[in-house]
Amino acid sequence: MKYFILLLLLLPTVLLSQKIDHLASFRDMGSERYFRFNYDNDFFAASDKNYTQGYSFEYADPSLSKNPVNNIIFKIKGNYFTYGLALEHIGYTPSDFVNSDIQIDDRPFAAAIYVKSFVVTTDTITKSRLSQSLSLGLIGPGAFGKEMQTAIHKLIENKTPGGWDNQIQNDLVLNYEIGYEKQIFNYKNIVTAQAISSLQLGTLFTNASVGFNSTVGLLNDPFSRNSTPSKFKFYAFVQPTVNVVGFDATLQGGIFTNDNPYTISSKNIERLTAQVDYGLILKYRKLYLEYTRTTITKEFTSGNSANWGGFRVGFLFN
Repeated sequence: MKYFILLLLLLPTVLLSQKIDHLASFRDMGSERYFRFNYDNDFFAASDKNYTQGYSFEYADPSLSKNPVNNIIFKIKGNYFTYGLALEHIGYTPSDFVNSDIQIDDRPFAAAIYVKSFVVTTDTITKSRLSQSLSLGLIGPGAFGKEMQTAIHKLIENKTPGGWDNQIQNDLVLNYEIGYEKQIFNYKNIVTAQAISSLQLGTLFTNASVGFNSTVGLLNDPFSRNSTPSKFKFYAFVQPTVNVVGFDATLQGGIFTNDNPYTISSKNIERLTAQVDYGLILKYRKLYLEYTRTTITKEFTSGNSANWGGFRVGFLFN
């Protein structure tokens, strides 16, 4: 009962992340109209530090093609388009989140909340897709990371966080992200492989990444809309990437505010990181279920690698 209450607490908190990746091809919903809830937590990796939690509400509908934000992103040719909005929240803590003192040489407390407008363009001829998003929000106490984590820990009778007064201060989140995927192998919709690349520019994250993803199981090709979707799909995925980091406000603080109690200096940021995501996805009729795990190498010189997991629940409207 306690954990059911916890779930109810989490859902409205979102309505009040860029770790949350909901635009990868293996997460394609197969429809222009859907709703999906994405949730990450290091609890799934028996941890409580670094990227500690992230969640979002995601909604797609053709009517969102009229969103004015779409007028300022790249227009490219394609024969299938997905237009959507997401509300995301992400939170970070150092290893000792109970201590009220600043944790020197560890990650600062940080939380961010933002609205994301996104468009995914799929070209079924070239077997490629381009995803674009623009996020607007804030990082800092206004994202209520302290209140959220304190309430959750109190509910589950866990240790009370004590260092949020030292968090990254309020600043603007304005971020643009573009990602490209190209299918390079498909064996009878049982095994696929895609080359991927992405770029983020903005006040929250600035970085670039390259890698690939692969799926194996009972699949429907997300790069083909001509086939009739099966009623049951179940498959595993893996996605390793290498990332070049330019800026990370959750470590360095925002670009407009200079009164942060503690940040990681630019010279101590790891400019090259590696990450691997893997998991299982089940699709049945209009239902989407996913369990995922992630590992990333250390993101600053004195830090450590981080692990987290998550789940996603989605519903199709047609």
